[in-house]
Amino acid sequence: MNVFRRVVLPVAWLLVFAVIAVALVKMAFIDGLKPEDSGPAPMAQVQTPVVAAARATVTNTVQLKATVQNDPAQSVRSTAAGTVVYIYREAGTTVAKGEPVIQVRSEQPREPVVPAESGEGEEPAEAAPQEPVYTYTDVPAPASGKVSELGVLIDQQVTVGEAVGKVDPGTYTVSGQINAAQQFRLLGKPASAEIALTGGPAPFSCPEVTVKNNASDAGASGGGAGTGGGAAGMAAPGAALQLAAAAPAAVAIPGGGEAPQDNGPATGTLSCAVPSGTEVFAGLGATMTVTAGEAKNVITVPLSAVKGSVKEGIVWMASAPAGDAGGAPGAGAPADGPAGGEAAGGPVPEPEQRRVKLGLSDGTKVEVVSGLAEGEQVLEFVPGAAGPAMPGQGAPAMMGG
Repeated sequence: MNVFRRVVLPVAWLLVFAVIAVALVKMAFIDGLKPEDSGPAPMAQVQTPVVAAARATVTNTVQLKATVQNDPAQSVRSTAAGTVVYIYREAGTTVAKGEPVIQVRSEQPREPVVPAESGEGEEPAEAAPQEPVYTYTDVPAPASGKVSELGVLIDQQVTVGEAVGKVDPGTYTVSGQINAAQQFRLLGKPASAEIALTGGPAPFSCPEVTVKNNASDAGASGGGAGTGGGAAGMAAPGAALQLAAAAPAAVAIPGGGEAPQDNGPATGTLSCAVPSGTEVFAGLGATMTVTAGEAKNVITVPLSAVKGSVKEGIVWMASAPAGDAGGAPGAGAPADGPAGGEAAGGPVPEPEQRRVKLGLSDGTKVEVVSGLAEGEQVLEFVPGAAGPAMPGQGAPAMMGG
């Protein structure tokens, strides 16, 4: 037993440790130096998406949230200076447009009558006073409605242009805010709108649509930095290309084509008069739908592929590799194939810029009137523009070209 403990067992442990040491040496210095079979090289490539010009129907429809508002009361202004001598309509009574509200008496100055010359030794006679001459002027109502205020009394003196009362027309207007992109799309001045009231009667047509620029409220000097480029574009349509890219609207689509968004900054107001006989009240919410044209079976591209969205724009043609036998740019490339960088057939030239004439837009795609043929491929996003944000990314990627 002592021989087993002192001789056999230590020798066995030495053999185990020796085997372990040999295995470690083999793994570290022999197997580790052998070349490993290399797997397939990664084939991932950075590709710029392209899209082909295709025929589609473009309906320029703008939908926005609106509110029913009272039309403001109109002031009754005196058309003559003098004394109020008669009141035709008291406050709270109805009046038609042009009917008199009050009457003003004005005294006309007259020169005194000069008597005949007196003889020698006689005192000169005084000029004989004449009876005053009065004119009576009826002050008309500026609109039909109810006299809501009357701020004058009999024998009160008034001046020309002084407000003597107000007439409430009792009519309503549906009004909503529009952003720069929507304002550009409504340059055609739509004739009517479809109004759907929240919790009200059935939808109805609202004529006489009016597009008002917010900058007009601030006067001629209000078109500076506070109003933005989108407002100025309404006054100068010729500069629409530059303004479309610089307008302060929320640019969610790359390439300068602004997509309408509810949280975009308001640059104008869209309003229309509620037809007579429609039961509404102030403060009622509504949805206003305006259609400003439709183009059927026309060549279209995504709005993200065009720099500029009104009248004229620029697209970038998808170029084929230099060694491609297809000839025409992009003719042989697949819709999702590479458009820039290195390709299997050799280096790809820089994409070519091309100016195109634009027509209607629905906020997603735009009509190409001229400059682009059906089937020609263009970059889906303008080079250098912010692309759509990928999941998990904090900021949108930059689209190259």
